[in-house]
Amino acid sequence: MEPILELQGVTKKFPKFLLKDVSFTLKPGYIMGFIGANGAGKSTTIKLIMNLLRRDGGEIRVFGLDLLRHEHEIKNRIGFVYDENHFYEELTIKEMKTIIAPFYQDWDDSVYKRLIKDFELPENQKIKDLSKGMKMKFSLAIALSHHAELLLMDEPTSGLDPLIRSDFLGILSEVIQDEKCSVLFSTHITSDLDRIADYITLIHEGKILFSMGKDDLLESHALIKGEKSLLGPELSKYLVGYRENQFGFEGLVKNKEELQPLLTGRAILERPSLEDIMLYCTRGNAACSD
Repeated sequence: MEPILELQGVTKKFPKFLLKDVSFTLKPGYIMGFIGANGAGKSTTIKLIMNLLRRDGGEIRVFGLDLLRHEHEIKNRIGFVYDENHFYEELTIKEMKTIIAPFYQDWDDSVYKRLIKDFELPENQKIKDLSKGMKMKFSLAIALSHHAELLLMDEPTSGLDPLIRSDFLGILSEVIQDEKCSVLFSTHITSDLDRIADYITLIHEGKILFSMGKDDLLESHALIKGEKSLLGPELSKYLVGYRENQFGFEGLVKNKEELQPLLTGRAILERPSLEDIMLYCTRGNAACSD
């Protein structure tokens, strides 16, 4: 199956930051969590996919099409949800929709009206008077009303309270159940991805550290707790990162199944969270790879 989104060796140079050889693919019908600390390169990557920045190297293909040669066609098939509001603040929801809809060839007003009702959005209220959660829902309604096949989401839940975040993620989960839409979900809030992501791509200081299935990632890694005497050559090739404390050490290991027989009860292995993996891969004492 051809990837719906493919980046190969994408590079972008700034005076104090380098996005270097970014490569990953997203298959149709899946959600990819694009994680990393603030400033890691997530938003830069999404802007390059949107062709809002000129890349210095590499290739980006969307729907199998070259982004530079088929930009207009591609953008007609993409939806966008950003952390920041990009609507005219003084307009109402209804007025804003009348401006946006003509830009899309496949705009479906019946879908839009259903989503506005389902999301309980007040059409006659000005954008500036909407809560952040309502603005996110409006962005999602706009993105889905032209039958977008790919959603690009840049920190959509940042700043939302836990209840609104949960509602938003629930809506997103329902959206992709028909497997006709794929999502690139950029966030530093890894807990948002525990319930909805199929794949996880981690970027750190402009470089991709890994891109793999979420279940495979969580199954192959483990949190380890043990005595400092275990820290030696035998364990080092499995350690992603670790921290010593007064009781011993704790850290993250890869290739859990291969490592487990070597420990013979000398350490405790626990299932990690995505946050554990991100923190140890980016701040640990060893390199992270899949």
